[in-house]
Amino acid sequence: MTKPRIYSGMQPSSGSLHLGNYVGALMQWRELQAEGEAFFSIVDLHALTSAKDPKVLRQQVRTLAAQYIAGGIDPEASCLYVQSHVAAHSQMAWLLSTITGFGEASRMTQFKDKSAKEGVEAANVGLFTYPILMAGDILLYDTDLVPVGGDQKQHVELTRDLAERFNKRFGKTFRVPKPHILGETARIMDLQDPTRKMSKSAETDKGIIWLLDEPGKTVKKIKSAVTDTDGSIRVDAENKPGVTNLLGILSAFTGRPIDDLVAEFDGQGYGAFKGAVAEAVIDELSPIRDRTLDLLDDPAELDRILDANAERASAVADATLDRAMVAMGLR
Repeated sequence: MTKPRIYSGMQPSSGSLHLGNYVGALMQWRELQAEGEAFFSIVDLHALTSAKDPKVLRQQVRTLAAQYIAGGIDPEASCLYVQSHVAAHSQMAWLLSTITGFGEASRMTQFKDKSAKEGVEAANVGLFTYPILMAGDILLYDTDLVPVGGDQKQHVELTRDLAERFNKRFGKTFRVPKPHILGETARIMDLQDPTRKMSKSAETDKGIIWLLDEPGKTVKKIKSAVTDTDGSIRVDAENKPGVTNLLGILSAFTGRPIDDLVAEFDGQGYGAFKGAVAEAVIDELSPIRDRTLDLLDDPAELDRILDANAERASAVADATLDRAMVAMGLR
C-alpha cells in the first residue's frame, strides 16, 4: 500500500519556536513522518505579508530549520526545505489566483480578522492572496493529508475547492487533499493569560516558553504561571484554565493520561505540581535547545541540508507545475 503524501509548514516569524508550536505541530509532525512521505516547509514567502528586516528573516529561517531538525524532523526521511528555494510555489500561486473568485478570497477569516484589526489600508495584497499561495504549496506535492490546526481548516477547504475546480475545467491534474486536524489536546495556552493561545504576539514574554530559552528562565516562567486560589488540581477549562493548561503540558511531555496526573497530584498543592511540570519541560526541551545551537554553529552544514532538500522538493513541485501549465495551454 502506498504511503500518504503529507505537507505542512510554519512561518519563520520569530527568533524561536515556542511551546505551543512544538506541542501543537512539531511533536505531531514527528509522528506523522513515520506514517507517510512528508514534506515540511519553512514558509518564508508567507512571512513577507508583514514587514521583515532581510537579515533578521534569513536568521529566522536558519533557526527554524535547526529547530525542525532538533525537534525530530529527519531531513533524510522527510523533505525539509525553504519555500522560497522552490520557484514553483510562486508560479503555482499565480495560476491558482486566476481561478479564484475575489469574493471567495475576501471571505477567508484570516484576512478579515487581520484587516479588521489593523485596517484595510494597512493590509497588503499578499495577505489577501495568502490562502492561494498556501493552496499552491499543498497542491504542488500531490498531497493527501495536510496537518493543520482548526484555524487553518478553512484554507485547506479552499485548496480542495480550487483543486476540484481546476480538474473540472482543465482535466484531472491535482490530487484533492484532506485536512488532518491536529489534536485539541495539543492546544497550549499562555502561562500568564491561560484563556488565550500561547502566541508570539502576546503582550508579555512572561507567558511564553521559547524553545531557546535558558532552562532557568523556563523554570521561572512555569513556576510563575497563573493558577487560582482554591489549590485543587483538576481539569476545568472555564474555572481553572491555568491548572488545566499545565496539566495538558505535563501530559504532552510525559505521555501520561491527564486523569492519572490529577490522581497523582491530588492534595499536593501547586508548588509540587508546577515543579513536576517544569522538570518534564526541561527534560524534553534541553536536548532540543542544545542540538539547535550546535546546528546554528555550523551554518554551512545547515545550508547544505536545505539546498539538498530544496532539490528534492523542486523535482516533485516542477513536475506538478508542468502538468498544470500544459493543462492550461501554457506549454
